[in-house]
Amino acid sequence: MPFPPLFEQRERALLGARFEELFCAPSAGPVRGATVNLLRCTPDRFAAAAGFAMEPSPFCPSAFVVKEPDWKPGRHPYHHAGVFYAQEPSAAAPAALLDVRPGMRVADLCAAPGGKTSQLAAALQGQGILLANEYVAARAEVLRQNLERMGVTNAVVTNEDTARLADALPGFFDRILVDAPCSGEGMFRKEAAAVAQYGQPLLDQCAALGAQILDNAARMLAPGGVMVYSTCTFAPGEDEGQVASFLDRHPEFSLCDLSDCGFGRPGEANRAGNLPLPAEFCRRIWPADGGEGHFMARLQKAPDAPTAPPSRIKPRKPAKPDREWLDFAQEFFPTLVRHPLTAVGDGLVLAPDPLLPAVSLRILRAGVPAGRTVKKRFEPSHALFMAYGAQCSNRELLTLDDPRTAAWLRGEEIDAATAHNGWCAVVVDGAPLGGGKVSSGRIKNHYPKALRNLK
Repeated sequence: MPFPPLFEQRERALLGARFEELFCAPSAGPVRGATVNLLRCTPDRFAAAAGFAMEPSPFCPSAFVVKEPDWKPGRHPYHHAGVFYAQEPSAAAPAALLDVRPGMRVADLCAAPGGKTSQLAAALQGQGILLANEYVAARAEVLRQNLERMGVTNAVVTNEDTARLADALPGFFDRILVDAPCSGEGMFRKEAAAVAQYGQPLLDQCAALGAQILDNAARMLAPGGVMVYSTCTFAPGEDEGQVASFLDRHPEFSLCDLSDCGFGRPGEANRAGNLPLPAEFCRRIWPADGGEGHFMARLQKAPDAPTAPPSRIKPRKPAKPDREWLDFAQEFFPTLVRHPLTAVGDGLVLAPDPLLPAVSLRILRAGVPAGRTVKKRFEPSHALFMAYGAQCSNRELLTLDDPRTAAWLRGEEIDAATAHNGWCAVVVDGAPLGGGKVSSGRIKNHYPKALRNLK
């Protein structure tokens, strides 16, 4: 595939003879991958059960390189059940560098479509809070849908400018991921659109936007906190040069050494411009390394860095559970009976703990929509079953090779073998595929029509 002349001229000047090695290896075709959702499954179990050829990814312990060229991930039952996320292998690397632990406050500021966000959610294991933000409204909705599919319970999905987030949540987060919008040079092999839109205006625009987002992220990070900045481009102004400029503006930050991360190659000093930078502390993945291309840098804020006073967290005002919800939960989800609820419109939401401060933001979802009462009956949501289906007391247990699994994903009624009358969770090898209602030995299908395998 021919590269854009502007790109090739720059890279040949920076790399010299290494250009051919890094960009023109014999295996220079697009690479496909699957990242396992650790909220659902272990990597070993996934590799043994998924039924397609794969090998472990060198970039992330929960990811695999898929070896089947005609792989259709969106039709696989495990994809519907949120067991894995189809993701180019090197894209799984940045989230793993953030060192997220349960109970932390974590933000993903450029989160759509949600692959890296779901990795952060898995690291939190449902404890703490995850802010998943996307500026573009349509992409924010895709993000919301993907986190629902992956069964994430403690996410707050926002559709905001990062400056407004920084104003609302100064010094609030322990960890922040900035997978910045970029010129996409790492996608040239994979997406023709990346080549078509490429040019100097895009390079300049992306560098400026990345700098703005980094400055806002710096305000949101707590003293002592850690931030990972990443791109899927090779452009100096978006990579080493961007990090050098950020450190020049923010002396309260230091660059962490990623040389022991176990993958990729060091960053390159000739891409940092005229500012000092220990570029070897950064990490690069080139096409020759088995991925499409990624740049990563880990930055830590000084423990004694000044920060704005934290936003005041108002005491939670829980919604009063209605009798219909309590009766429903007692029968089908007894572990959720005492879970804090908030009211949104005419529905109930299982709120994350802790809540975000009471701030005015465009929030698409905060926690898990439980459902609503209709004519004195509680109607559960699809999101409830996707998040908590494994805890449902009434489950229909399917396997990957059970013909009822494919029938369910086509939207058909199926026979009940393990579930009794009433609402039930339908699960495949332990992972939820939504909910249905059992009557006379048959399960009425409530899997959303927009998600079904209709072809």
